[in-house]
This record gives sequence, C-alpha cells and structure tokens, in this order.
Amino acid sequence: MKKTTLISALALSAALSAGGAFAAELNVVCSNEQDWCDLMAGNFEDKTGISVAMVRKSTGETLAQVRAEAGNPKIDVWWGGTGDPHLIAAAEGLTQPSGADTSELLGWAQNLAEISGGRTIGIHLGVLGIAYNEDILKEKGIKPPACWKDLTDPQYKGEIQVANPNSSGTAYTELATIVQIFGEDDAFRLLKEIGANVNSYTKSGSAPSKAVARGETGISIGFEHDMVKLARAGFPLKIVSPCEGTGYEVGGVSIIEGAKNLDEAKQWVNFVLSAEAQSAGPQVGVFNIPSNSNATIPPEAPAVESIKLIDYDFATYGATDTRERLLSRWDKEVKPGN
Repeated sequence: MKKTTLISALALSAALSAGGAFAAELNVVCSNEQDWCDLMAGNFEDKTGISVAMVRKSTGETLAQVRAEAGNPKIDVWWGGTGDPHLIAAAEGLTQPSGADTSELLGWAQNLAEISGGRTIGIHLGVLGIAYNEDILKEKGIKPPACWKDLTDPQYKGEIQVANPNSSGTAYTELATIVQIFGEDDAFRLLKEIGANVNSYTKSGSAPSKAVARGETGISIGFEHDMVKLARAGFPLKIVSPCEGTGYEVGGVSIIEGAKNLDEAKQWVNFVLSAEAQSAGPQVGVFNIPSNSNATIPPEAPAVESIKLIDYDFATYGATDTRERLLSRWDKEVKPGN
C-alpha cells in the first residue's frame, strides 16, 4: 500500500503556490475516524494509482470550510460524517451530483441521494446511543442510565460528556433526535437539565466515548459503532440504546461544486460506495452498517432490528434554516454560561 499524504488544506495551498512542489491528484476531507480515513485513502491509491491528499475534520468544520471556499474550493470531495451537513451543503449549491450508480445501495442510502438530488449519497448507518464506564459507576455507586430522561438525574452531575452540536455532526444528530422524540420545547428543557450534569462539550463526536473508555468521565453520548470499537479493545464500556427510542446517522459522500479534480472525485465516490471498499472497515475497527447491499455487515455492528429507532426526518433536520435555528437556540438555552 502506498503511503497516503496527510496534510492540512493550508499546507496544500502553500505547496501548490510554491510551483508544484507537491501536486496531489485528489484532495479529500474525511469526517470519519482517522484510521478509517487512512485505510480507505491507501486502498484507493492502490486500486487507481491516484494520489490522495487528505485531511480529517469534523462535519461542522468541513461545512464551514466548504461555505468559505465557495467558488474557489481547495478540496474535491467530502467523505464521511453525518448526512445532515451534507444535505445542507447540497441545498446551498455547494456540492454537485456525482452521477454514481446507487442501485446496489440500501434504501436509506438511496433516500439521502434522492433528498439531495444526487449531491450526497449514503455510505453507512450509525445508531446514536449512550455509553458508560462500568468500573467508574460501580465504584461511585451510581445506577447506569437506560433512557434519555435518566441523564437528568443529579447522581450524574459532572459525569456526562458530549460533543458540541456546532462543530460535531454526532451532537447535532443527538439534538435533532431529542427534538423529534420529545417535541422542541420539551427537548430543550431536557437538554438543559442534562447539561447541568455535563462536564465538557467536546469538538469531536467520538471524543466523549474515548474519555469514558480511559476513565476520565463516567458517561458519554455518541454513535454505538464507535463505542463497540472501544469495548472490543478491552475497555470497561457498556452500551445503551435509550428506552424512548433513538436516532441514527446516514453518513454521506459529496463532490464539491467547482472541484478541480472532478474525474478523480467521481472515481472516489464510486470506490467508497463499492462493496469491496466498505467491507474493509472491520480491519480498523469500523463497525457501522455499510450502505452497499453486497458489503459484509460486521457481526459486531449494532443490531438495528432490536433497537427502537425513530423515523428520522432527514429532509427537515438536514435543512439549513432548521439547523441554524436549533443551533441558535442551543447556544442560548443549553450552552455553558447561559
């Protein structure tokens, strides 16, 4: 496998300005976990001979970059991260249809493509859940949570960690999920009560569960496939699907409008939608549900048939006005210091 070039967008720009000292053929922003980013880029290079310059950023950061660079993008394709920001980019004309064949994809992946007019396509499904460190809770005599409402209990004060929905697609999925389950006003009251027990709002959606695994905090909210990876590594992590029901992400892949390496970007999309590419996830502990119907589903993946999933409204909660309104309200009512 060729060594993937991992550089920042700033470094890439500087290198290109320096007279071609480095000329990547495809510039990718990856909103998946770093080891999955690295493996997929390396596999793509091996298969196509196209070199990849990749940087890892959260979905919120990437959406901000794509907006800032509209008309003169420095990246060609955005791979991974929750579907809502991808849908927002599509609605704002910041991405373009890839023309990829979706006939082998599962319905929820095709649905993302239909909503966006083909500008983003589903690559995986991840279920939102709660994780807790069994050793910490036992040591402190704290009963594990089973439901969203349990997280408001004063016994969890200072024990919960979750990401900030302004930067994290995971946390925005949590926000939109709780709004859909409880109704908006009740949801924000609940989020404020949970917030009283939160010790930190992180930038990254996977960071809280890593902190729980390391014993730095007792409870996290995040995607269950990330939690499974940590539990399989031997950490004392237990996973809960909230009793009231829970939401889920459909991760997306999008080609940026004005991409300078369009043909290579289309090859990337076709590759990451293939059963071959998606089936490689377990090699680096990726246990989400792949979108290609012919891909191998890891046995460690959350059993969605046994989880109470809501009918997540991607069209509504992936709309710019809805997202901006909910984030503004979160900043005013939930964000620390208010």
